[in-house]
Amino acid sequence: MIRKLTIEGFKSIRKLEEFPLGPVNVLIGANGAGKSNFISFFRLVREMVEHRLQLALERMEGGADACLYLGPRITKEFAARIDLGGRGYSFSLTRTLDNHFVFLNETETFRDHAGSFSALGSGYRETGLFSHPDSGGDSAYKWVVYHFHDTSLQAAVRQQHAINDNEWLRAGADNLAAFLYKLQLTAPIPYRRIRDVVRLAAPFFDDFHLRPVVGSAGEIQLEWRQRGSDYPFRAHQLSDGTLRFICLATALLQPDRPATILFDEPELGLHPYALTLLANLLRQDSKQVVVSTQSAQLVNEFTPEEVIVVERHKDESTFRRLNSADLSEWLQDYSLGELWQKNVLGGRPEAVSGRA
Repeated sequence: MIRKLTIEGFKSIRKLEEFPLGPVNVLIGANGAGKSNFISFFRLVREMVEHRLQLALERMEGGADACLYLGPRITKEFAARIDLGGRGYSFSLTRTLDNHFVFLNETETFRDHAGSFSALGSGYRETGLFSHPDSGGDSAYKWVVYHFHDTSLQAAVRQQHAINDNEWLRAGADNLAAFLYKLQLTAPIPYRRIRDVVRLAAPFFDDFHLRPVVGSAGEIQLEWRQRGSDYPFRAHQLSDGTLRFICLATALLQPDRPATILFDEPELGLHPYALTLLANLLRQDSKQVVVSTQSAQLVNEFTPEEVIVVERHKDESTFRRLNSADLSEWLQDYSLGELWQKNVLGGRPEAVSGRA
């Protein structure tokens, strides 16, 4: 679990220093405030940990220039420090002439009685993590940013895919059927929990109908049954909201889920009751979640200490965690979501233009 986070020079984040993260972290703010940039940081570092930094810069970020705060004329380096409790990781990147990044320095720390650390090096384009013999491997850094917005008829989650693509739930749930099929066979208790919570959100739903595609044993597609019927419906017969909720429930209830998982606007298309179920899932255990949302109703489900207000001031994103004591009188008459809508909390479009 990430305890504290420092980010310098990344997109709209000029400097976020030693910012504490708890088990539940809900980001609210106006469009353009910097919530997505915060989530994007984790997506990029995940790719970096997988030794795909240069590929991610080309395919996801538009090059190093697009990652630097106000561009390379203003910002020469992008740096970060991640405190994981018993260990930590820090790095500094600088732009190359071909619009990529190269490591200026990289360090992994192992907190023990000696307070040891390992300077990994500099001058290379991909991470030197996990090369030290005391390194605990990459599991501590394998957070996942889930994004389930594409539920169109052409979306991968609705199509056939390889049945053996089941080791982990992909960020866009492209392998949802294969992953659920594996859980059904090898982890029946988590599978039943997923099925049962989907039933709460969609009362017509009975169970998944998971099997290899006839005539193509190496492929599988998402099928399901309706209550009172044995007819196997296909994924294209699920509404967008129902399919997204299935993806969310699977991500949050999967066994051996990453220590930190992130969601960018998971409320899209969900019924109000499904939002309450989602909030309960987000708070279900001691593992860590980071959520970016525009939903006042979803915000109602959390405490002030779980909410982080993101605002844009003088071209940079600022981050502020709420405090119950500061809002005690307001909360006697209004919900947290209502206070956000009334701009008592900040994080509304007015804050972007510089007004309080």
